[in-house]
Amino acid sequence: MRQGLFVGLVTIDLVYLSESGPPAANQKIVATDYTVSTGGPATNAAVTFSHLGSDAKLLGVIGSHPIQQWVQADLEAHEITLVDLDPDRPQPPPVSSIIVNQATAERAIISLNAAKAQAQPEQIPPQVWEGLLGIDIVLIDGHQMAVGAAIAKRAKAKDIPVVIDGGSWKPGFETVLPFVDYAICSQDFYPPSCETPQQVLAYLVEMGIPQIAITQQNQPIEYLKAGQLGQVEVPKIKPVDTAGAGDIFHGAFCHFILDYDFEQALAKAAQVASYACEWFGTRSWLEHYPHQS
Repeated sequence: MRQGLFVGLVTIDLVYLSESGPPAANQKIVATDYTVSTGGPATNAAVTFSHLGSDAKLLGVIGSHPIQQWVQADLEAHEITLVDLDPDRPQPPPVSSIIVNQATAERAIISLNAAKAQAQPEQIPPQVWEGLLGIDIVLIDGHQMAVGAAIAKRAKAKDIPVVIDGGSWKPGFETVLPFVDYAICSQDFYPPSCETPQQVLAYLVEMGIPQIAITQQNQPIEYLKAGQLGQVEVPKIKPVDTAGAGDIFHGAFCHFILDYDFEQALAKAAQVASYACEWFGTRSWLEHYPHQS
């Protein structure tokens, strides 16, 4: 079974479905549905990777707060092996509150992310370094940047492909990019001094990244491979919830790139992410999409 290491953010996601989107100032609204799950870019990608039939390991910060038992149980239910970078941290994991507009499928999110739970490379357990020998692919989401840079550097030295989830630019990404094989970025990913997609591509090429893709929600994915530009069409659907779609896309890409070329992996990942958008929350789609083994 293929093995992937996912490095980054672990949150608790509270997702609410609202008939009209988020409340205005001093307004209270009643949700029509809700769901609770672990979340974060690396976490959602790991869950997707596992569901598609690969073995996922997640490296992040959970701590010793009582709620960590629920987090651990949720991840185990999805066959995720969790490695905690700060197991004695007494504070709870960060919480993301997400409101999905039932009419448009758009979402509003407030989250602390990993701003107060940053780990350092010396906190990486020895078994992670030893376990890299069996890892087939690494994904870095940028929320644990120092740890991500150390893992990416070691993976590069061992010829393990490294993927970045470039949802948005985060300070320190420049320390990771020289070790990246696949940069999968959103249209909101703008490195310093970059103002256009063309400048973003040029910046990433200058960093030595051979294969780059920029997702544009429901518009075609732009990609660059071996100096050649191309596009991948995204399936046309009626979305119910777009929260976590990018994370799911990255997890699916990590699974498919181990067996397909770059363009094919992008297309297959887009199919999975689009399917997930037809269901509420980041988990309910799993009940309908066949589990691979």
